[in-house]
Amino acid sequence: MLYLQANHLSGSIPSSIGNLSKLSSLDLSINNITGSIPKEVGQLSSLMVLYLYQNHLSGSIASSIGNLSKLFDLELSTNNIIGFIPEEVGQLSSLTVLYLYENHLSGSIPSSIGNLSKLSDLELSTNNITGSIPKEVGQLSSLNRLYLHKNHLSRSIPSSIGNLSKLSDLELSTNNITGSIPKERFNPLSIGNLSKLSDLKLSTNNIIGSIPNKVGQLSSLMVLDLYENHLSGSIPSTIENLSKLSNLDLSTNSITGSIPKEVGQLSSLKVLDLYENHLSGSIPSSIGNLSMLSNLELSTNNIIGSIPKEVGQLSSLMVLYLDENHLSGSIPSSIGNLSKLSDLVLSINNINGTIPKEVGQLNFLNSLYLYRNHLSGSIPSSIGNLSKLSDLELGVNNITGSIPKELSQLSSFPSSIGNLTNLEEFEIGDNSLTGYLPENICLGGKLQWLAAFNNHFIGSIPKSLRNCNTLVSVSLQENLLTGNVSKEFGIYSNLYYMDLSNNNFVGKLTGNWGQCPKLMMLNVSNNKISGRLSPELGNATQLQILDLSSNLLVGKIPKELGKLKLLFNLKLNNNSFSSKVPTEIGMLSQLEQLDLSTNKLSGQIPTHLGQCSKLLHLNLRNNRFRATVPFQIGSLHSLEDLDLSQNFLTGQLPLELGYLQILETFNISHNNFSGSIPSTFKEMLSLTSVDVSYNQLEGSLPHIKAFIEGPIEALENNKGLERKNIEEPRVTQNETFFVELGHDGKKVHQEIVEATENFDSKYCIGVGGYVVAVKKIHENGGVANKEAFESETCILTKIRHRNIIKLYGFCLHSRHSFLVYEFMERGSLEKILTDGGKAMELEWAKRVNVVKGLANAVFYMHHECYPCVVHRDISSKNVLLDGDYEAHLSDFGSARTVDPDSSNWTSFAGTFGCAAPARLHDGSKREVRCVQFRSCNIGSDHGKPSRRSHLVPSPTINVIVSSYSSSDSV
Repeated sequence: MLYLQANHLSGSIPSSIGNLSKLSSLDLSINNITGSIPKEVGQLSSLMVLYLYQNHLSGSIASSIGNLSKLFDLELSTNNIIGFIPEEVGQLSSLTVLYLYENHLSGSIPSSIGNLSKLSDLELSTNNITGSIPKEVGQLSSLNRLYLHKNHLSRSIPSSIGNLSKLSDLELSTNNITGSIPKERFNPLSIGNLSKLSDLKLSTNNIIGSIPNKVGQLSSLMVLDLYENHLSGSIPSTIENLSKLSNLDLSTNSITGSIPKEVGQLSSLKVLDLYENHLSGSIPSSIGNLSMLSNLELSTNNIIGSIPKEVGQLSSLMVLYLDENHLSGSIPSSIGNLSKLSDLVLSINNINGTIPKEVGQLNFLNSLYLYRNHLSGSIPSSIGNLSKLSDLELGVNNITGSIPKELSQLSSFPSSIGNLTNLEEFEIGDNSLTGYLPENICLGGKLQWLAAFNNHFIGSIPKSLRNCNTLVSVSLQENLLTGNVSKEFGIYSNLYYMDLSNNNFVGKLTGNWGQCPKLMMLNVSNNKISGRLSPELGNATQLQILDLSSNLLVGKIPKELGKLKLLFNLKLNNNSFSSKVPTEIGMLSQLEQLDLSTNKLSGQIPTHLGQCSKLLHLNLRNNRFRATVPFQIGSLHSLEDLDLSQNFLTGQLPLELGYLQILETFNISHNNFSGSIPSTFKEMLSLTSVDVSYNQLEGSLPHIKAFIEGPIEALENNKGLERKNIEEPRVTQNETFFVELGHDGKKVHQEIVEATENFDSKYCIGVGGYVVAVKKIHENGGVANKEAFESETCILTKIRHRNIIKLYGFCLHSRHSFLVYEFMERGSLEKILTDGGKAMELEWAKRVNVVKGLANAVFYMHHECYPCVVHRDISSKNVLLDGDYEAHLSDFGSARTVDPDSSNWTSFAGTFGCAAPARLHDGSKREVRCVQFRSCNIGSDHGKPSRRSHLVPSPTINVIVSSYSSSDSV
């Protein structure tokens, strides 16, 4: 025997070890040994035990290992071994334990493994093994434990597995297994024969069909884990026979029907996870019999009815998730009996009534999520007893209430909230709350997220916020708050997001904001902030959105703003800025929206603006600009909206403006332009709105629809403009209508048809020096595909953003309709995250950039588009990455445009599991969008789709999502 375990050994195993012919046991485990396993090990004919686990061994397993006829324990786990499992392993007739897990083994499991008749433990998990599970595994009559999880196994589970009568643990999760769970057929080989099975784990596969009734025969079963598959049908009532079951997880499937009342007979049950299915009916009162239950998760289903009062009998319950269902009625007061409860999540339902005062008895409560219901009345003062509470979300309800008599402050908000010194999240946005924000909201120094937007709060900012350095996101917009922003805000080292818009704040913007190193979004629009803008604001180099519009700001625009290299949205409109626009603004290469309208700016329009190549919207209206329009504006090829109206601009229009081929709105009215409209304007086919009135223009109009069919008011008060009619082309049923933005549409159409051999699935084409992706619409798709096609073309031709997939063109034809997109080199985020090698390349910094890009797209759709765009199907499969890992949102077939002032829109569309609301709270159609975005981003954080992540998000991702959701009431 040679035992050298855990001795910090390094180097390789010498080949001379093969000379130890009488060696019976060799243990070199838990060292730092490198190199490969020498083939000479196969000469150790007396060897019975070989332990080499937890080293840094590489290379492949030598076929000579099959010579060790006396070997009964082989453990090579947790190394870097590559290659196939040798067929010769099947010659180890004495083997009882085979551990090869946590390596880089590939290939398939050899069928010879079925010869190991004495094998009790087979663990091959966490490798790159492919192929199917060989039916010969069913010959391992002594097998107790079979661990094959975290590989790339495919096809169905062999029915021969029903022969393994001694099997206690079957772990096949996280593979690509398909088919159904083996059931009894003509030959009674089914999973129901495994009477000694205690753990059955088949999660994260592609298993279909229903849960077989035979599962009820597994009388020893303790863990049944089938989550993240494609199971359908109902939960079998035979489950009542599993008296030892402690963990039942059927989440993230397509299971229908109601929760069987027989679940209440599972007296040993500790975890019941049924979330993200299609369950209906009500919660059975028998669930109150589960006295050992600690986790109950039924969220994201179609469950109706009220929360049964019997839930209050679950004395061991720690987690209760019932969010995103159709529950009604009131919260039962018996919930106050759940003395061990840490998380209570009832959000996104139709629950009414008041928040019961008994909630204040939940002394261990960390998270209370009640947002987006129909709760009314006041916030009970008993919530102040919850000293361990970190997350409180009551947004999007009808909470009002009078001033409680027992409180000393003149507020409808209980002062006892100030007792919650562990509070990290405080979100009460979109209610009808009045009075003052609690002074001691950050008394414990832990507050990170504060959202009180869209209420009727008055008074000044709580003093405790000035030194609350933990703040990450603050959303106080749409209130009646007052106070001096110069004095009430400090310097915040962790702050990402600050929205104070639509209040009555006064004072100046001091240089303190420039000392917030992580600040990404600052919105103080629609207040009464005055004075000059501090040059130190240019030190907030992470800023991406800066909105100071509709205030009383004066003086020059600081040239230091040119240091904000990440800025893509700059709004300074409706102030009294004067003098020239600093040339440094032209250095903002990421800028997409620049609004300087309604100020007192003078001088020439800076030529440097032509360097802002990503600019989509440029508004310089109602200023005092003079001279001509610089020809460099014609270089802004991404520009969609250009408004230069109500200035003192003169001279002729530069012909370069005609190069703005995706420009949609063009307004130069109320200036002194002269001469004719350049002939290049006839190429501006995207124009939908034109206003050239009140100038000195003359001559003929360009023969494009915007000029020919525009209102006469848009042309009046000029020297003499001539309008000529132009005949519209017609498209017959058998003709092709093809629009290709910026290129010869007919030529491109013919090239696509030819190059793809009439859209053979194997083709993608390169056209004219750039690469495109072609998406063909199925010819037999019916109304649904037609609607998706129309939705995608209508929306993508109207919106343009660097993080939204670019539509080059589309073809409408009775036989082959298709869309032409910008080609994304790295494909979808989903494919990258599910590919081990590619996922490793997507390191943390790149993932953060993906999240930021997606956040930018969400913000643009919700706040820069009118009507706003609701995607309805954000998931990792619809996030495409270019060569620089920049995110581009795609697939707008389910998208809709929605008036922000319309009633709530609740129909579901998209990918189940990616549309599960977690914590966002603006209560409108945009909530679903932002929540999908959050689920998708959690996937990018962890490398796979998230199961339940809304209470434990990564800090960066959480900040961005919370921020963008909070601003949705703007």
